[in-house]
Amino acid sequence: MATYLVLSNRVLNALNEIEMTSSNFSSSRGIQTSVKNFVNRSLHDVYNELEELPSLHKETYHITNAGQREYSLPTADSPVSGDLQWRKIDWDTFYLKPAELITNGEFTSDISSWTNATTGAVGDGTPAYNSGGNGRARLNDAALSQSISTVKNKTYRLQVRVFDSSSGGSSLAIKVGTSAHDTTNLSTTLTVSNYGESKVLDTTFDATVSTTYVTIINSDANNLDVDYIRISRNITPKRLSVISYDDWIRRFSESDLTNLSTAYGEPQYVYKTQSGKLGITPIPDRSDYRIYFEYWKEHTELSAHGDSPDLDDRYADLIVSRASYYTYKLRSDVPAANIANAEFEDGLKKLQRDLLFRPEYMRDMRVNL
Repeated sequence: MATYLVLSNRVLNALNEIEMTSSNFSSSRGIQTSVKNFVNRSLHDVYNELEELPSLHKETYHITNAGQREYSLPTADSPVSGDLQWRKIDWDTFYLKPAELITNGEFTSDISSWTNATTGAVGDGTPAYNSGGNGRARLNDAALSQSISTVKNKTYRLQVRVFDSSSGGSSLAIKVGTSAHDTTNLSTTLTVSNYGESKVLDTTFDATVSTTYVTIINSDANNLDVDYIRISRNITPKRLSVISYDDWIRRFSESDLTNLSTAYGEPQYVYKTQSGKLGITPIPDRSDYRIYFEYWKEHTELSAHGDSPDLDDRYADLIVSRASYYTYKLRSDVPAANIANAEFEDGLKKLQRDLLFRPEYMRDMRVNL
């Protein structure tokens, strides 16, 4: 692995200088400290040239608040887990999607967040985790239940995918109501007829309370594997167009800045404010829209000897060449510096060809006035 120590020592070795160890790395002196600084400076050069590196790519979302127009762009302090300080936002990737309400509905690694809802009416089975596929919940004369937050009198979409692993012809019961096993909002079944294949149920229900319970049940001893269960508001995902701040001022500011809830609605456009925030118009009328988008994070400077750059090891020579260039310049060795710089430029072009996406089509950017 190309750690901070390894990269620095490769430059020192080329200069016939004494290499560092993990023990004396933090107490380096002279040329060693200069090389360490040049390694980080080289990383800055790469990331400044190529902002859209896959290793810096992130995805995130904002959950809207009804009546709130501006939202902060990603930082390490964002409420979304895993967010980091943004460097460049991909404004072509903004989508409005309904929030997924089920926790661990994909059963990726376990069946946590679900409650064993097996009763005497169902039997004495125990829900289990099955690692098949991308992870599944196995029901054998057993039931699972989970409560979700809903809005009364609003419509929700429910989707379930199930496998009949034993070819027993069992039916999965899906119940939605005000408590586990309750059927106030929905009561239906799903049976797999083509064994070895799955079957998907798409349906809707109207919530009657703010806390709704979803229960999935297999009432016989044959195995049924639930691949996933998903529930969201009945909102169709759509792309949000990006507009400039000046465009927002001209077209939407009067409406958005008026304290009038009737002007609120489903978001259509996004824009970057002059204070570096995300603006949404119309102002959201609900607190459960999710605005998804992609961005590239700021890279992290190397500090400890074991730190690694946000770059594949196969491009480590790129960093070594650039750091060598700066070191040769420090020593006034112009010919060697020019050679190292040429190696860096060639490596940069290869990195760009290998990792950066380039669309294979042309876009007409003309505006019909």
